[in-house]
Amino acid sequence: MTLIQAGQLSVFAILIAAGQILFKRAADSEPPLRQLADVVGLADNAYVWGALLIYGGATVYWIYLLQQMPLTRAYPFAALSFILVPALAWLVFGDVITPRYVLGVALIVAGLYFSSFAGS
Repeated sequence: MTLIQAGQLSVFAILIAAGQILFKRAADSEPPLRQLADVVGLADNAYVWGALLIYGGATVYWIYLLQQMPLTRAYPFAALSFILVPALAWLVFGDVITPRYVLGVALIVAGLYFSSFAGS
């Protein structure tokens, strides 16, 4: 895998993380989804639309990336969202990050290295 490909895959993970933050904003700005009318009410939520647009764009971008490289090389980068989403949640929402979670993130980073760069 080249550094350019790693960068492109990182952009994908960033898009997914941004979509997740917008979904959380939507969740925080809406009443609990208990009935069909609550779900229909999501159609007026700009955060939902923003997240869906980002996810739609990310999906098209993912297809493009998969045309450039094998899925076995690309897919581990989707795990970057497990790092980016909590980091953004900590920054944006004040979520708590525990030492155990940091250890898990370190293992994900090691896995990304071994699955994508080692032996290339």
